[in-house]
Amino acid sequence: MFELFESVSASCSRMITKAYSTSFSLGIQTLDKRFREPIYGIYAMVRFADEIVDTFHDHDKKQLLQEFRQQTFEAIDRRISLNPVLHSFQKVVHSYGIPKEQIEAFFNSMEMDLEQTAYGRAGYEEYIYGSAEVVGLMCLRVFTEGDEAEYQRLTEPARALGAAFQKVNFLRDMKSDLEDRGRVYFPGVDFANFGTSSKRMIEAEIEEDFRQALKGIRMLPKGAREGVLLAYRYYMALFAGIKAAPAEKIKEMRIRVPDYKKFAVLLYTIAGLRVRYAAGLE
Repeated sequence: MFELFESVSASCSRMITKAYSTSFSLGIQTLDKRFREPIYGIYAMVRFADEIVDTFHDHDKKQLLQEFRQQTFEAIDRRISLNPVLHSFQKVVHSYGIPKEQIEAFFNSMEMDLEQTAYGRAGYEEYIYGSAEVVGLMCLRVFTEGDEAEYQRLTEPARALGAAFQKVNFLRDMKSDLEDRGRVYFPGVDFANFGTSSKRMIEAEIEEDFRQALKGIRMLPKGAREGVLLAYRYYMALFAGIKAAPAEKIKEMRIRVPDYKKFAVLLYTIAGLRVRYAAGLE
């Protein structure tokens, strides 16, 4: 009955993903079926770690994160865990060859959130690498299915996409990050004096990340391209809303993409790719 345990563990990761992220769940649903379970497994693990540092204010976050980190590596070493999220994750690690160095980098960034409230350029880049870029690289391991040459070819675009997503999140969440968590991620940016020039400088950086990322998305395997393109377009819609808003509005409220627009992006992406498939262009 071990298969039942694995099925229940996978169901937990899927449920967590759907509960925490409607947009990410939509993207996963457009992936080929063989990719869905491992991507759920990655997302659930990183989501729980992020939840510890962002919302467990009435608990010892440092101890909880240390324990979760230790349990993650124990699950990988033992190839089993009674924590269903970690069991699902360790299975992905072994099935797709995710290196421990990437997992270490992820947890290092999570630990930075417990201590640091402002970042210089080097710390900012280190944080983004561990918190976002390596997550993209983990997913890329799944999508390339052991093809090392393909993985290496798509590494930089995958990192760029993760960085773009994270920087958009930083802009979207500037108010709550400062007021609820005391953090300002962008180097050299004073929230009190955040204005148009700082906003445009950050937006230019994000636009370049998105430009580099799109090159890689177009080269992804067919079964992965649709889902990643959907996530890209969703974040581009969010980014467009952020760019259209004045700096003062960013400081006062969280910009969102309405549900109707999310579904419009979903339908547009699926319809466009299906036309290309029918025409033999994909």
